[in-house]
Amino acid sequence: MARRTPIVVDCDPGHDDAVAILLALGSPEVELLGVTTTFGNCAVADATRNAQRVLALAGRSDVPVAVGAAGPIAGDADLGNYVHGTSGLDGPPLPEPQRPPIDEAAVEFLTRTLTSSPEAVTLVAIGPMTNIGLLLRDHPEVRNKVAEIIFMGGSTERGNHTPTAEFNTHADPEALDIVLRSGLPVRMVGLNLTHQALATPGVVERMSAMGHVVGRTCAEWMGFFGGSYNRIWEFEAPPVHDPCTIAAIIDPSVIEWREAFVVTELDGTWTRGTTVVDLFRRYPDQAANVSVAMTLDVERYWDLVLNSLDRLGAAS
Repeated sequence: MARRTPIVVDCDPGHDDAVAILLALGSPEVELLGVTTTFGNCAVADATRNAQRVLALAGRSDVPVAVGAAGPIAGDADLGNYVHGTSGLDGPPLPEPQRPPIDEAAVEFLTRTLTSSPEAVTLVAIGPMTNIGLLLRDHPEVRNKVAEIIFMGGSTERGNHTPTAEFNTHADPEALDIVLRSGLPVRMVGLNLTHQALATPGVVERMSAMGHVVGRTCAEWMGFFGGSYNRIWEFEAPPVHDPCTIAAIIDPSVIEWREAFVVTELDGTWTRGTTVVDLFRRYPDQAANVSVAMTLDVERYWDLVLNSLDRLGAAS
């Protein structure tokens, strides 16, 4: 049997987070060791319940969920309920959680999981980076057990929460700064990439036609999520950001990557949380520290996502 990549998903579900979790569960190429939660698209209590309900939907309540950060390392918590609804995952009804969160907090769970794993673990951060930043700051002994950090956040171009900053990087730039300066392998999947991953009517129709509750639920999520994106940003179809990180682990060639020096703005009055991405080596004395996602093979991406969702739904 081919090697499965062990991962932990750190998230704030969120419609696109929910699809990312389902993609991980439906993909034999990855092994989901656990889910850690954070504030972001909603309060951390709602994010935790949403993660539990998504696992229940998939019939995988055996996957442990650990509660993480309620706010950033510095400053006040910023929430994205204006996109994802009051619960953070508004839309179709979901099953109730089948298992409570584990007794360990997220950073404790991550520390134990990394320490006890026989091989290095990939950390997938698809919300604010607080849990990962605290892990690296407070437990440097586990760094050699991190295979890589792949995060959804930032952009080479524009923002979405502010004109220049993407939501996740704006929510806790201090945590992101710790990650970017860690010296660990880091891949960044920003808005410049995820805005290519649009759930067009054809994609949603394929979800609806799957004939099981996972497909139908994802289609209804896209309806709510798409309504938000049309109302707020005038998108005709919603960009499904977070599954791009899981797809990149399953098949890195579905994305074209570019090595770059990346930092985040911590102090700017108007630009806090902005990712500064030096694609053209304007700072030649700064070594590249991030692999930046640039171009998505859209057709292959959606085939990968939808086939995995269908496989998961048929088995659950």
